[in-house]
Amino acid sequence: MDSSEIARYIEHTDGISKPWLLIQWRLQKLKERQTEMPPDIYLQELTGLHQALMDLGEWWVGREDEVF
Repeated sequence: MDSSEIARYIEHTDGISKPWLLIQWRLQKLKERQTEMPPDIYLQELTGLHQALMDLGEWWVGREDEVF
């Protein structure tokens, strides 16, 4: 899926309130821009996305049927 397909999925499923989907979208956007970015900036943004994901904690606990 490219970033526009992920965005349509998020819109279609009302996923704007699901931060794990937004992180997946942001990661795909970053991957699409990787060749246009200096490696240090790419790594910096990737590190930021990783931290955002880690900040979510165990968001799936109690929601396994919904998200997996």
